[in-house]
Amino acid sequence: MFEEMARKPAVWLSGEGSDSQVVLSSRVRLARNIADSPFPSRADTDRRGSILSFVKNAVEKSESLRRGTFVDCAELDELDRSFLVERHLASIEFTRCRDSSALLIGEKENTSLMVNEEDHLRVQALSSGLEIRKAFKMADEMDEDLSGSLEFAFDPTFGYLTACPTNTGTGMRASVLIHLPGLALTREIEKVISQISKLGLVVRGFYGEGSDVWGNLFQVSNQTTLGRSEEDIVESLERVTQQIIEYEENARKRLFSEAEDQIEDKIWRAFGILKHARTLTSEEVLNMLSAIRLGIGTGIVKTLSLPQVNEILALSQPAHLQKYFKKRMDPGERDRVRAELVRSKLEG
Repeated sequence: MFEEMARKPAVWLSGEGSDSQVVLSSRVRLARNIADSPFPSRADTDRRGSILSFVKNAVEKSESLRRGTFVDCAELDELDRSFLVERHLASIEFTRCRDSSALLIGEKENTSLMVNEEDHLRVQALSSGLEIRKAFKMADEMDEDLSGSLEFAFDPTFGYLTACPTNTGTGMRASVLIHLPGLALTREIEKVISQISKLGLVVRGFYGEGSDVWGNLFQVSNQTTLGRSEEDIVESLERVTQQIIEYEENARKRLFSEAEDQIEDKIWRAFGILKHARTLTSEEVLNMLSAIRLGIGTGIVKTLSLPQVNEILALSQPAHLQKYFKKRMDPGERDRVRAELVRSKLEG
């Protein structure tokens, strides 16, 4: 199944949607727990098994959800788990695999449902570009379907009860994955991150919490859920993201007015390295694709499209690379095969 998935682009990297030159994707996650049941970290094996059975029964009753595919975390090896994280279908926390942890992958791969992760349920929806409302609508529809069969832990004062207090309230985390090379190159990124933090948002790396920033790709999400409505969270993230896009566009204009030759040289050097290198790490590919993405966004690079760059971005990740070629590789072999793949995609 995962080998087949690796051979087609992830929905969230289609290059479609609003402001896709800057915003790669939008995501909404909802944390839910079954009423009168201990959280997964406090539940014994039998209780977690019961929770999984309750969820599977609820999924079977849902017209939209039952067309998805369930995978048992215990049956996944380390490579499978890494692939799901790279695909943004599962969290790093999920890959630690407690008893009776499972993942439902939606029919179109733009939705997923983690069972017995940090909470009993993590409902997730993904969309390409700046489409937070679209992602929220999909997640909300899944939530409505499940709540028809399951009673969620809810308090009239605090809202949805969650394992982590920071998720209590709406239980909602909305985020955008945004490309900010202009702000990084003008060294204004720290100032912008500081301003964002004061507005109740948090900035993380490519894979979210606990991950590094590669390729000038940042994940921006709401930090608080208590005392706020879903509409308020969506509207706030949309507004701030539009401001960040404006800052980024101004930074790019300033770069090209003050150092056009140097920036064009950086873009074409990255293109040349990717086209001729014999070994490449995944971090190197992401960082050089950042320059090429900047070139596409500013009209300098006309021979590549965003979907092509996004495909290379996905396939250059370690687990994707191994699933694509259907074989396990050590780091050295991955670097060599990755370079071959990038060269073939650029030539194509």
